[in-house]
Amino acid sequence: MSTVLVAGLIGVLGGVSVPAGAQPVAELPVVYSTLAAVAASVQQPGAAPAGANDWSCRSERHPDPVVLVHGTHANMMVNWNALSPLLKNNGYCVFALNYGGLRFGQIGGTADVRASAAELGDFVDRVLAATGAEKVDLVGHSQGGPLIRYYTGILDGAGKVHDVVALAPTYRGSSALGLDPWIAQMRSAAPELAAQLDALDAAAMQQFHSSQFITELDALPDTQPGLRYTTIVSRYDIVATPMHAQFRHGPDARNIVIQDVCANDYTDHLALAYDRNALREVLNALDPRSAVPPDCAVPTLPYLGG
Repeated sequence: MSTVLVAGLIGVLGGVSVPAGAQPVAELPVVYSTLAAVAASVQQPGAAPAGANDWSCRSERHPDPVVLVHGTHANMMVNWNALSPLLKNNGYCVFALNYGGLRFGQIGGTADVRASAAELGDFVDRVLAATGAEKVDLVGHSQGGPLIRYYTGILDGAGKVHDVVALAPTYRGSSALGLDPWIAQMRSAAPELAAQLDALDAAAMQQFHSSQFITELDALPDTQPGLRYTTIVSRYDIVATPMHAQFRHGPDARNIVIQDVCANDYTDHLALAYDRNALREVLNALDPRSAVPPDCAVPTLPYLGG
């Protein structure tokens, strides 16, 4: 649900092949820090992160462009300030979008998730037309997970997608640490208040277990033929709860609890997009033939990343 922007504001307020004879392009800096991402977003409202949205990009090594889908209350800069340049440095064509409105130039992903999924569909079509690719890979954080699920399962986007990689996805909504039944009762008892909350922040309201939107998603099969799924989660996530609700199950689905890979990783829901171990697993998911296990050398902190 809420991703790094709102919490971060409290804390801080290869590229493609090089033609013969050309100078190699210097690698982009990759900073595994949520606070650095928020600072970059404040300085460049609405901007794309480094490495993203080069519409002339082509990659023989990785022909499927990667589209990054941010989470609730976030934007493409604040969510992908590390992964975008990391992917670019590893030879991917990277694209990212702001969806679901962008209040104050910063707070996105608040609109009805169904409408945001349609925005994603339009953006994927634009990426495919510009690059000539047949399919894209989708990487989502938090709300990015169910948004992708709606796009591939209900808006018939599955035929345009190869890999789905999700970081801390609210696929089945959140229990809100057990408060979801109380929230459902409150909405039933106070429909006018519920309507006001829906108008103010539809996406957040849709990401509770009891929401009509999640019920709609739950009617879908967990996976779809032809798609490969990787889900990366943290035991210390207190937003997308319970943890197992984030998993997908099927023959082409892999679920990774990052603490099972690196015991010294204390990342949470927010910091997972700035966790070098988790982002190593994103690279592994997109290119299993070149997979390298995370080295777990640097402890990752909740909220901050690392």
